[in-house]
Amino acid sequence: MRGRVKAVGRVVSRAELAEAVAAARAAGRVVVFTNGCFDIIHRGHTQYLAEAGALGDVLVVGVNTDRSVRALKGDTRPVVPEDDRAHVVAALGVVDLVCLFDEDTPLELIAAAVPDILVKGAGYERDTIVGADLVEEHGGRVVAIKELEGRSTRGIIARILEADRP
Repeated sequence: MRGRVKAVGRVVSRAELAEAVAAARAAGRVVVFTNGCFDIIHRGHTQYLAEAGALGDVLVVGVNTDRSVRALKGDTRPVVPEDDRAHVVAALGVVDLVCLFDEDTPLELIAAAVPDILVKGAGYERDTIVGADLVEEHGGRVVAIKELEGRSTRGIIARILEADRP
């Protein structure tokens, strides 16, 4: 007999996100939010998301659109299209909701969710974490999670390009 498989997370619109977060909060659940490009999923991403998810009951992940990634990373990125990236992140067992955002920062998405906990990588200084003030003003907290060294999309791309050279 097979065990029951947890339903995968959902990719939602901003309006659906606000509604789902309100319902979770009304049920007394702790909402955690993080964001990123998640271009080529690797162990650094999965470990980071697992640690973020362990901080609460509902993990919301904002995923940059293709336009937003290009603005951050340059014209050669993303490698994987936004819809694929969003659905791969949503399929990770720890993730409950995924919402794409097209702005250069996730501030509007954070304002729509107003999470109890805002998570970023430890490489960010508190003063540079977008949305930190908003979350704290609403009684939430900001948590920095140490990133796994040597694991990055940029490093993976560099290794692929090096291996592909004649």
